[in-house]
Amino acid sequence: MSKKKLVVALGRNSFGDTFPEQQKAVKIAAKSIADLIEADYEVVITHSNGPQVGMFHTAMTEFSRLDSKYTVAPMSVCSALSQGYIGYDLQNILRTELLNRGIFKPVSTIITQVKVDPFDKAFSNPTKIIGRYMSEEEADLEKKKGNYVVFEEGKGYRRIIASPKPKEIYEIDAIQALIAANQIVIAAGGGGIPVLEQGTILKGASAVIEKDDTSELLAELVDAEVLLFLTGVEKVSLNYGKEEEQPLDTLNSKEVQDLLETGVFEAGSILPKVEASLKFVTSTLNNSTTDRRAIITHVDQALNAVHGKTGTHIIK
Repeated sequence: MSKKKLVVALGRNSFGDTFPEQQKAVKIAAKSIADLIEADYEVVITHSNGPQVGMFHTAMTEFSRLDSKYTVAPMSVCSALSQGYIGYDLQNILRTELLNRGIFKPVSTIITQVKVDPFDKAFSNPTKIIGRYMSEEEADLEKKKGNYVVFEEGKGYRRIIASPKPKEIYEIDAIQALIAANQIVIAAGGGGIPVLEQGTILKGASAVIEKDDTSELLAELVDAEVLLFLTGVEKVSLNYGKEEEQPLDTLNSKEVQDLLETGVFEAGSILPKVEASLKFVTSTLNNSTTDRRAIITHVDQALNAVHGKTGTHIIK
């Protein structure tokens, strides 16, 4: 009997704003993932890259200001840097956690490129704020380059970029080969590096892909049975943070669709995870199982959630 395959999507709370914070947070995520591996689940890992991608973008921008010989790094390069940085920490800390439990399984990070559509409406309606605060003069220079900026009262201007939908994961064959070799693979971090296909060339796009959408696509392509979102909350709730807060246990796809239509979930927070969960359980791509399940829970509750003891479960 084959092992149950899980795609584990780590949220930004599994990392940190600084190097020491990230080392501490990743240890918690690695423990949860090791629990799943020790329980004999087949695990594929993906992750957020905010605020790391912004950190790299800010650092490279400041470097170019200090020395005119250097240019600002494109967003696609910053995305690649963040994949390597997070993957390095995660694969090493997870390797240590597994070895301490007497488990030897190679852990590898794949720098992953994801195709986006140049005509995606997101490019004319950017939503992702990135990088440092700028003066009005600096913001005007960005506008002249064709970039979008947004003003935050009392703080200044910031760059705002597109968040197009993922269409294809270029390194999927390498990911599947590692899975078939019984290895743990970390892939499509931060939603993947957004690229535009131009003949034989993959050209980096000035965008950040919503990582929950790419997590869902990855789960479909590897034919996972469970898409597990590890976040900062144990369950999705209605009226979150209010006195009448209502945690949700198990929802079918019709119930989720009805809730989405009412607009009860917070955009930019839990909403993308709920939408991705619905898409996963209703998709027919590579679907060899009739009981696909998406789970949203806290990062330290992974095994309990997969065993049905906690978390919000979304089924068809």
